[in-house]
Amino acid sequence: MGQRGGRQETSKKLEMAQRETMKAEAKVQNNEEEAEKLKAKVQTLASVFGVADLKNEAIGLYNVGHSCWLNSLLQVFFMNIHFTRILRRITVPLYAEQQKKNVPYQMLLLLEEMQCGKQKAVYPIALAYCLSAYNVKLFVQHDAAQLFLTLWNLIKRQMKKPELVEELNGLYTICIQEHLACQKCSFEEKKNSSMLTLPLPLLDSNCRMLKTLKDCLQYFFHPEELTDHNMCFCDQCGRKTPFRQSMKLIHLPQTLTIHLKRFCFEKAAHIHKLSHYLPFPQDLDFNAVLTESQCQADDNEKAGWQYDLFAVIAHSGSISCGHYCAYIRSLTERKWYCFNDSEVCQVSWDDVKCTYGHSNLHWGETAYLLIYMKKDPQWPYPGV
Repeated sequence: MGQRGGRQETSKKLEMAQRETMKAEAKVQNNEEEAEKLKAKVQTLASVFGVADLKNEAIGLYNVGHSCWLNSLLQVFFMNIHFTRILRRITVPLYAEQQKKNVPYQMLLLLEEMQCGKQKAVYPIALAYCLSAYNVKLFVQHDAAQLFLTLWNLIKRQMKKPELVEELNGLYTICIQEHLACQKCSFEEKKNSSMLTLPLPLLDSNCRMLKTLKDCLQYFFHPEELTDHNMCFCDQCGRKTPFRQSMKLIHLPQTLTIHLKRFCFEKAAHIHKLSHYLPFPQDLDFNAVLTESQCQADDNEKAGWQYDLFAVIAHSGSISCGHYCAYIRSLTERKWYCFNDSEVCQVSWDDVKCTYGHSNLHWGETAYLLIYMKKDPQWPYPGV
């Protein structure tokens, strides 16, 4: 009996071992299948071009909770070939939970759906939920300029490949040199800094309206005298003295974003919208706008300071109740389109000019973000 019992026990152990082996083999097989599925998904995503890369019909985005601010920015990102060529080379997160919280990956999935789908518009719900984890909430009035900075920084932070981060920086980052000079001695401080947008005031220091984009740019780079209560402490003088503050332009990126500061503070912290007429050109040459003293760049750098208008994100309504849409010029067709959430239609340059603004139309549509792209003599690009 003892011998038989020992055999039975051994048989049970063997059976359990065989079961465990079969489970392990099944798990390995499942993992291999999952790995193959992931590999296939990566290959599929790697083949996705931007919405503008191929001459497909433009696709809209449904509004999923006052998400016009998000939809407008996404369309500008997706219609930019230079950006989508970076996006499609990201590292795909391995696990489902990581994928849900990864902004570049969710953008790539949405881009794939827009590129491959047959419908006139798609729902950006997964991306919207992904952004909500980073305090970008739905059913809230967001500022498109602030959201652009938030979205761009999330994309940069979650990109794992250093070469892609470097490309993203090169695509959007503006470099300037800040000067601070004491007016009582020879002390001067210089500091290089970078920014993602040029935030241009629409009023001068006397609250007078600036009349053109060129005026706004020149005012932004114009030196400012810091006197009276704005004086700075000078280490060399040992006391507060008048200073002269100025900025010099060092580098402009491939894609230049200009923020027209149409929302300004009044007394009692009240914010109101500046709706006055402010024209902007289709062609912008910074060499014709800034003086030599406002630049800190060599001739090779300045040779690339000629731009074409690529997109306009326009705002209509008030600060508390507004709506965004995007006017974008297709890089393949060279035609203008209006992306108004799920509705997309071809428009003319005259339609885009309607976003210049009007002082008597406070709720009217006005340009808020201008996106310029460097002129490229080799256009169209190979493979487009």
